[in-house]
Amino acid sequence: MAMMRHSILTCGLLAGAALFAAAPAFAKKPVAVGPVIEMSDGFRAATQAADSAIKAGNVAAAQSQISGLMPVSDFENYVAAGLRFELAVLKVDRQAQRVALNDMFKTASVPKTDMPRLRYVAGYLSFIVGNYDDANAQLDYAKTLGYDPIDATMLRADIALRRNKAKEARSFVQEALARQRAAGQPVPAAWYDRAISMAYQAGDWSEVGALYRERLGHYDSAGEWRTALANYLTAPGMDAQVQLDLYRLQAANGAMASERDYQAYAQLADKTGYSAETKAIIEAGRSAGKLTPTQAVTAGLMKTATPKAVKEIAGLPAAAKKAASAKDGSAAMTVGDIYVSLGQYPQAVEQYRLALAKGGVDTAKGNARLGVALARSGDLAGAKAALGQVTTGNWANVAGFWSVWVDQQSRKTAFKPIAVPAS
Repeated sequence: MAMMRHSILTCGLLAGAALFAAAPAFAKKPVAVGPVIEMSDGFRAATQAADSAIKAGNVAAAQSQISGLMPVSDFENYVAAGLRFELAVLKVDRQAQRVALNDMFKTASVPKTDMPRLRYVAGYLSFIVGNYDDANAQLDYAKTLGYDPIDATMLRADIALRRNKAKEARSFVQEALARQRAAGQPVPAAWYDRAISMAYQAGDWSEVGALYRERLGHYDSAGEWRTALANYLTAPGMDAQVQLDLYRLQAANGAMASERDYQAYAQLADKTGYSAETKAIIEAGRSAGKLTPTQAVTAGLMKTATPKAVKEIAGLPAAAKKAASAKDGSAAMTVGDIYVSLGQYPQAVEQYRLALAKGGVDTAKGNARLGVALARSGDLAGAKAALGQVTTGNWANVAGFWSVWVDQQSRKTAFKPIAVPAS
């Protein structure tokens, strides 16, 4: 009889890359320890030959060697099961992987330090092959042994979804995100997408907005902004003025990517009475190559908006003078809205502050629009303070999305390279 250490076999047969090709990528290679294990020379030679064939990718040779194994002890049964597992990984046979793991569990030779993680792997494989009861049972077993990674919570969500238990699945996803945040780890984009999809299906638009804003705080390309805002704009019952500020944010991010984007924005601006903004959007769309002069809808809008825009701009001085002497802030709010539509943000800031000081206006809208105007005029700290005043209703969502943008601009400003003059 020859002697071989348990640790060598565990590392060689169970902790190799093949084992973890079947499990989620986060799994770590175990540090195995154990007593000296007795194994026959013939059995050891056969296992080494099988292991070499597996590493070489020679399925037929590995199958031949493993089929000829004649284990006579508990440990040899454990090693044989481990080789069957690795062969099943090579063949991408999930069912055989799961059976091989079960054979390992029938032995008393599985290292105690490996058992919790292997039970989790068993749960993962049972999920893959469609045995959801066993998948949950294995995850529960792993948890009782102290192994309950965040990935296990996401796996439970997948199991619940496969069993058409959407509410239960959503709860697991929410738990996984909370655990990831608490651990100080970035939440994968795919996890956000799953949580957003579930909130969307549940009609929970408040959570849809909150999740998109959190996601944008980490993944903030123009494409990400377009996806987030385009999807959120489908929320039912949203006020046209609220929608308009979200389109304005999409434009501020350079996220206007199609004819549809420009057309929808122009139609909304026209609907809310901002002719100069309607004209400017169409011109921007044409300049970007997304709209053409012959595009029917926007061509018609351009024709009607152009003369209206002239009157809108010409009437501003008188409207501002009237707002200054008005008993409440309603007129100043209206003037501020026109200034924003014209892109004249410092003037808009003045009017919104006047409106809020006089009172008699929707303070949520006033603070949200003030924050937008301050942000666009470059006063990021002031914008953040104004937007932070808006905590309820649809305007809170506007303020929330714009706050993400303000934070991003603040980071860009903070890390702006200092130009070094040439010597």
